Amino acid sequence: MTTPHLPDDLTVHIERGLADLRDLVALPSVSAQGRMLPETAAAVRALLETEGFTVHEVPGDVAPVLIAEAGEGPATLLIYNHYDVQPEDPLALWDSPPFELTERDGRLYGRGASDDKGEFASRLAAVRAVKARHGGRLPLRVRWLIEGEEEVGSPSLDRVVREQAEHLHADGCWWEFGSRTDEGRPIAYLGLKGILAVELRCRVAASDLHSSLGAVVDNPLYRLARAVASIRDEVGRVTIPGFLDGLHAPSDADLDAIRRVPGHGESTYGTYAVTRPLGTPPEYHHRLNLMPVVNVNGWGGGYQGAGSKTVLPAEGFVKLDFRLVPGQDPARVVELLRAHLNAQGLDDIQIVELETHQHPARADAGHPFVQACLAAAREASGHDPIVNPSSGGSGPMFPFMDALGGLPCVAMGIGNSGGRAHAPNENVRRADFEYGVHFGVALLERLARGS
Repeated sequence: MTTPHLPDDLTVHIERGLADLRDLVALPSVSAQGRMLPETAAAVRALLETEGFTVHEVPGDVAPVLIAEAGEGPATLLIYNHYDVQPEDPLALWDSPPFELTERDGRLYGRGASDDKGEFASRLAAVRAVKARHGGRLPLRVRWLIEGEEEVGSPSLDRVVREQAEHLHADGCWWEFGSRTDEGRPIAYLGLKGILAVELRCRVAASDLHSSLGAVVDNPLYRLARAVASIRDEVGRVTIPGFLDGLHAPSDADLDAIRRVPGHGESTYGTYAVTRPLGTPPEYHHRLNLMPVVNVNGWGGGYQGAGSKTVLPAEGFVKLDFRLVPGQDPARVVELLRAHLNAQGLDDIQIVELETHQHPARADAGHPFVQACLAAAREASGHDPIVNPSSGGSGPMFPFMDALGGLPCVAMGIGNSGGRAHAPNENVRRADFEYGVHFGVALLERLARGS
């Protein structure tokens, strides 16, 4: 991995940032289990207040949301992070204690080391470094929203962003994640797909029946199979009427960015030994960034044990998720799905909405804030960034763009392909943490200069 020389004055801030990370990893702030959330919020608040931030705490449905502000100048940067983490299970697969930051072979292991406490700690270290360069003054306004519910779908975030909009307006938002390639090339994401998770349920009787009655009683698994087969074609295109209407066209800058992304998914296909890729190789990044899809996540009902059991199940279910792109609304997709199933004679199939939905969001690759982020990444890494107009995944970016006047959001961070986020042995490379501090300093300085 090749990177520019790290400025000497950043070393002390990097080490202090790693100490912060060690303290934060020690707090098991697992939102799915409601563990240590107020305590971790208090620890984050103390770190911010020590650096001169005024911090306002907003109650959330699951955990406190922190809104902080410091500095003044010609530009305003909003930063979004979260302090909650995934459960550590299965514990036996960790090579070191999950809530004890442990360094091995240039990697720092621990739950939250990357997602998302490492991101927060590296950004706070960058703020300290910029203040030190300017005699203790922060030469731009930095606003920060840090929540504790991201790992459970951010149920409070839309409400909080809209209620607190006056405290969150900015020139751009530095989003909570990002990564670098093994060679040290930064990867930027300018948006997130939306998501809608549903369960289709079908019942034909009060209890399971003898399968001989299949001659006179319909089968719920067959009906579900008909439903699933009717909503997608063999190349992955969703076939629900109206589903593809009104999609926002990508800009020329978006399309140019996609053309410049290297490779055609070889790493993904190789890592997972994929035997049935969808689309032709040149379509890979276009599909991942811009194509809405439906996924079958799970299927249940009937006999699942060894051997045969001649049974006609009374009920069954299928779990689906839709990944959406700008121009699509989760509520509208539910309406279209219902109408489509009814038109297929499948009006008895129930649609149950699951978890929190997310709307899609995408910034224009040509926006000046986006370009400032890319220039800072180039300065800190010595490489041209890889720019993805959208991540293939989903998250709560839409409220920021929608409630804050089209605020552009850019995800750039310190993750790596072997970072194991959400899995045992989650980690961040020390070199990427150092880069993250360097990038943060370069971005803050660039925004303060207006360049």
